[in-house]
Amino acid sequence: MLDRDQVLHVARLARLELTHDEVERMSRELSAVLDHIETISELDLESVAPTSHVIEIANALRADEPRPSLSREVALAGAPAVAEEGFEVPTPGS
Repeated sequence: MLDRDQVLHVARLARLELTHDEVERMSRELSAVLDHIETISELDLESVAPTSHVIEIANALRADEPRPSLSREVALAGAPAVAEEGFEVPTPGS
C-alpha cells in the first residue's frame, strides 16, 4: 500500500493540494490501481495482439477534405506575439 509520503510526493508532482481525507483516500485508491496492474503483469499476453479499440471499428475518421478555415490575420489577431507571419514562441529558458 502506498504510504502518505508517497501520495504527497505524487500530489506535489501533479501540483495538487490534497486534504488529509483525500490523502488517505488516494492512498487506498492508488494502491488498488497498482494491485490491478500487478495482476495484469502476471498474465501471459504474448498471443494477444495490441489493439487501439476493444471492438472492431472501421472508418472511424472522417474523410480528409479541404474546407474553409480562418484567415492568417484572424488566426493571429489574438496572438501575444507574431513573427514571420506566424505565432512567436519563446525559446526554452527565456
